[in-house]
Formats: sequence, structure tokens, C-alpha cells
Amino acid sequence: MEHDQTPPDQTTPDTEAAGQADFVVVANRLPVRLEDDGSWALSPGGLVSAMLPVMRERSGSWVGWDGSDDGEAQRFEFEGITLSALALSHQEREEYYGGACNETIWPLFHDAIETTQFHRETWAAYRTVNQRFADAACAELAEGGTVWVHDYQLQLVPRMIRAQRPDVRIGFYLHIPFPPLELFSRLPWRAELLAGLLGADVIGVQTQADARNVLYGVRRFCEVDDLTFAGDGGVVRTGRETSVVKAFPISVDYEAIAEQAATDEVELAVKELRKELGDPKHVLLGVDRLDYTKGIDLRLKAIHELLMEHRLDPRSTAVIQVAVPSREDVQGYDSVRNRVEQLVGTINGDYGKLGRPVVQYIHKSLPFSELLVLYRAADVLLVTPFQDGMNLVAKEYVAARVDDTGALVLSEFAGAAEELSEAFLVNPYDTEHLKEQIAAAVSMDDEEQRSHMHAMRDTVQRNDLAAWATAFLALLSIS
Repeated sequence: MEHDQTPPDQTTPDTEAAGQADFVVVANRLPVRLEDDGSWALSPGGLVSAMLPVMRERSGSWVGWDGSDDGEAQRFEFEGITLSALALSHQEREEYYGGACNETIWPLFHDAIETTQFHRETWAAYRTVNQRFADAACAELAEGGTVWVHDYQLQLVPRMIRAQRPDVRIGFYLHIPFPPLELFSRLPWRAELLAGLLGADVIGVQTQADARNVLYGVRRFCEVDDLTFAGDGGVVRTGRETSVVKAFPISVDYEAIAEQAATDEVELAVKELRKELGDPKHVLLGVDRLDYTKGIDLRLKAIHELLMEHRLDPRSTAVIQVAVPSREDVQGYDSVRNRVEQLVGTINGDYGKLGRPVVQYIHKSLPFSELLVLYRAADVLLVTPFQDGMNLVAKEYVAARVDDTGALVLSEFAGAAEELSEAFLVNPYDTEHLKEQIAAAVSMDDEEQRSHMHAMRDTVQRNDLAAWATAFLALLSIS
């Protein structure tokens, strides 16, 4: 599809000249997407939600790809942020993004059930595209500036920037899990990837386990002068370079979510939604990307069995599953969608009534205002990934529960489980345990709900998005 690449009304042509940015963010995607009418709109997603408040406090640039394979490189301004858009060819998109990123790194780092693909051609594309991101970042950076590189698509970029710009401070943050040594060892380019990360002054990860895994990998596959473990991370020294590896659990904008969730508009929408659902006693909610790592199918299987065993009453229970389309052209995603939709059909066929399905299945992305209504309407949120870096949905739900009610069923393999210990923690592979925890969450009394939810809300409020960014940037400035 051909797009009009002319910057729309919300952009301005007098963008700050390249090479003048004191602070540059580098991420696979821009924080905006190009709409069919040629206008730019903010993109959904955890990284954008996390970084925009940070960018708005600074005069900086964001380097990223616009998601198309027919665009062109350009620089423009959007809501006070300079954007430097990289253009990728169709082949680069297929090999770098579809291949190396989503058929090699993503399943390997998530210990996924899908077979990890190792292809020299796609890794070569990964290396080439990473170099282009690094070059673009270097072109934006002022002398002595700071650059913050994000996520698994760009793990070679820190070293590439360091080779060109030894004058700048470099931070890297991995939003997905870093795998244990026995998994990471399978990657043919393991030493190259770790060398790429060690180009950064600070390497941030979600959990203490992730930090240890990075350090174990460095110790095994890299030649370094010194490596020490300390608390929630460690330090690697090679020659004149020092890299600090540390856990920085990412979070959400607690105050903004809580404020919006408490509005009269949301309260009214919650009442209307529950009425449309038939005023059920219990509303169970899942909000996930439709990804084979999220465990949606095993969660629905557990619900089906609870209905079969009469431990959930279909007459008084409503289930809402939001499955956001994701990477539908990548191997493995069609099969998970088929499994999920077959289970939804089976549950509704067995236990639904005409005009009143047990499971309301939504296969599209929803605006955050609608998600807030779902968070407030749901008595139980089900977050059951097989592996997840953090899972911001869990924290969004907690922040939205302004009356301290509700229950969270949370996979112990989500990074959020390190902080939200008052949730009903589950092993998503253990269907019986998952069923027990769902049943316990549904039957929890009001006093217990308030005790558990208040503690989780306090945790999220204290360790919010601003605290995450501030802590990372503070360490980057002194390391």
C-alpha cells in the first residue's frame, strides 16, 4: 500500500537539525503509526507508553522504523518530539524483523513452544539493519550526548554506536526476558550479541534473574578483564570500558491511570457493560497480544474444565478475552489463533445461550479508554503467560482498581510476579493449579480483596513509570 509521506498537520517542518540532540531514543518502531489517511497517530504498546513521558521532558530525538516496507527515510516533529524514520525494504522486513527478530530471538528468549529458527541470511540482515539504526542514532547525537537503545531487535546497536561515538553515554534496555545459559547457548551468534550489549554503559533488564542470565552468558562466552555479581545485577570490565548490568522493573503511569479510572464516565460505562453482560456475579478478563507465549489457550482450557466440573456457573459468570492481533505473518501465530478460537467456540457452544455467550471474544486492539472500563468491570484479571518480561497489563489493572477490589491471577513466569506477590501466582503449565487459583480468586471475599489489592497498588504506585526511567537514567549519567 502506498502512503503519502508528507508530514500531517500535527507535525512541524522546523525540526531541530540533526546532530543537535542531547538525548536520543533508539527503538525498532517509531512511537507513531501512519494511518490510511496519511496522518500520524500514537502507537499502542508498553514501550511507547513508557518512553513518551520521558521524551517530553527532554529535547530529544527518537530513531525508529515506521513499520512499512515502502516508506522513505525522513525527519519530522510530532507533539514536540523529533522523529527520525528509517526505511526498510520488503526483504529487510522479512529477514530482519520476521526472521531474526521473531523466528530466532523471540522464541529463544521466551523458551517458546515454537521451534527456533537459525538462519545465517536472516542474522546477516539483523546485523545490517542494526548498523543502520546505529548510524542514524550517531547522526542525531550531539557531542557528549546520551542514547537509550531499546529491546531485542537492536542488541548489536550499543557496540556499533560505541565504535563511532566514544564520546556519548549509551544505555540499553531489554523489555523481554533474557534466557538462561542452557537456552542462550543455542544461538550461533551468542558472542556477537553479548559483545553488542557490552557496548552500553548500562544494560537494563526486567528482573534479577534476567540480570544474572546476562552475566552468566558474558562469563561463558566473552573475554573480559573482570566480572562481579552484586545485588540485583553486576559489573563487567574490559579495558577502559565498564558495563553495569542491573534489573529495572518497568512499570506504568500509576497516577494517570488511577485518575482516569475514577471518572464518572468510566463508572457509568462499567455499569452499562455489566448490564449488557447480564449482570453476572463474576467477570473474568484476559487482555493479551495473540501470541503463543501468552498461554491464552491453556487458560481457556482451565475455564472450560471449571465449567464442566460446576465450579464456575455459566449463568453467573462472564469471560472477556481481548486478543490483540500480532505478527500474523510470522510462523506459529495462525495455529495459536485457531486453538484459541476453537476453545471459545467450544465453551460457548457447550454453555452459552442464544444472545448470551459465556466468552466474549474480541480480536482487535482497543483504545486504552475502553481497556480501563474492562479493568474496572473485571472481578478477576487472568495473566498467564508461559514467559513474559514484565506484563504491564497486570500493573495497569492494579492501578485501575481505585476501590481496592478485584483479584489478579498471575503467572509466576511473568516479570511482574517478582513485585506483585499478593496476586494468585500460578504455573500456567499446571492446569489443575491454574484451576485452583482461578476458583480461589473468584471466591475471595471483599476484605481479602482489599488487603491484597491495596498492597499491590501501593507497590505499583511507589515503583511507577517515572521511578523506572529516573533510576535508569540516573545510573546511566554516573556509571
